[in-house]
Amino acid sequence: MIFAFTFIFLGIVTFVAIAFFLRPTQDQKALYRRVAGIKTERNAFGLAAEELEQYLKTKREGPFGWLEEVVGHIDVARRIQLQILQANSTTTLGSIMMQTFGLAVGVMLIAYLFSSMLLLSAIVGVAAGYIPFGLLQFRRGRRLKAFEGALPDAIDMMARSLRAGHSLPAAISIVAEQSQEPAKTEFSEVFKQQNYGLPLRDALMQLLQRVPSQDLRVVVTGMLVQKDTGGNLAEILDRIVHVIRERVRIGREVRTHTAQGRMTGWILCLLPIVLLLIINVMSPGYSKVLFEEGIGRTMLYMGIGLLVVGGLIIRQIVRGIEV
Repeated sequence: MIFAFTFIFLGIVTFVAIAFFLRPTQDQKALYRRVAGIKTERNAFGLAAEELEQYLKTKREGPFGWLEEVVGHIDVARRIQLQILQANSTTTLGSIMMQTFGLAVGVMLIAYLFSSMLLLSAIVGVAAGYIPFGLLQFRRGRRLKAFEGALPDAIDMMARSLRAGHSLPAAISIVAEQSQEPAKTEFSEVFKQQNYGLPLRDALMQLLQRVPSQDLRVVVTGMLVQKDTGGNLAEILDRIVHVIRERVRIGREVRTHTAQGRMTGWILCLLPIVLLLIINVMSPGYSKVLFEEGIGRTMLYMGIGLLVVGGLIIRQIVRGIEV
């Protein structure tokens, strides 16, 4: 068993080292993100999907480029690529897939060596394989939250620029220069696309693809409606900013009132696991019956299932209150 554990550990370390030294360069990652961003709006240029795909077909770089060529056309892979773009991450689809596979297989084998329970090892392996996706979603959510926090001030700055006599492209350029990150980067991209000849509507729609924010969708809708029907855009933006700030204030109050429910869910889900570890450290072999006896394994599986169901129910209740 010690030899097998050593072999698995050395294999995982070798895999991580190869992935680290053969990772794509920063220029390759930047090119990959830009091509992925253009692909999310295939019809924005008035071209057919097949025609645009020929212009955008590039050779995949990096150690896992072949994997992206194989699975790049699958809907799940495209959604992951879109999440990478929205998170502004430097990783690639192939890297995430290989990290998922390596973690899932490695942790499952290690858990099986220690517990000799195939089903439990598979559950632990699947949970470990979800870690790269969880980190990607965490970065995406953090960037989206930062953008929504900087959006009211950016739109307020745009309204003041319009009221001072600037045109809409000039107001966008002022926001791109003086607003906070990541709003500064996103509006800078809109300004660059417009300077390159892309219509304002298409540039704003691509902005919505990169930043799937409901507040931003309201702002873009107001700007496009005003562009088609006319009106005072500065006044429209002022009203939208007021609505966004009130919604953020109410959302913070709701999250404050639901903090106890979220904390209760975390405690109820983690308490059995923490107690099991503490008891085994203080009294080795105390929970041996759960891993070696048939009825113990059945109770262990039932406990894990009930923990998952309880956590999902508490999460649904808290989300229902927040919505």
